[in-house]
Amino acid sequence: MSLKGFHIVFIIFSTLLALGIGASCIWVDLVEGAPIYLAGAILSLAAAVVLVIYGVWFYRKMKRLRIIT
Repeated sequence: MSLKGFHIVFIIFSTLLALGIGASCIWVDLVEGAPIYLAGAILSLAAAVVLVIYGVWFYRKMKRLRIIT
């Protein structure tokens, strides 16, 4: 696997991890009622959105440079 392919896979796994942590924080906030977990959920879900945007940008850039077919 090339470094570019590994980068795309790493971004996908990082996005899934951020979504999982966000869901976990939401669940703990609902069970415990601690508002710090709500802040963690918002930050994690925002990070997931940023990672998706970055992943799409990176893929399009590699496609434009004809590095990824």
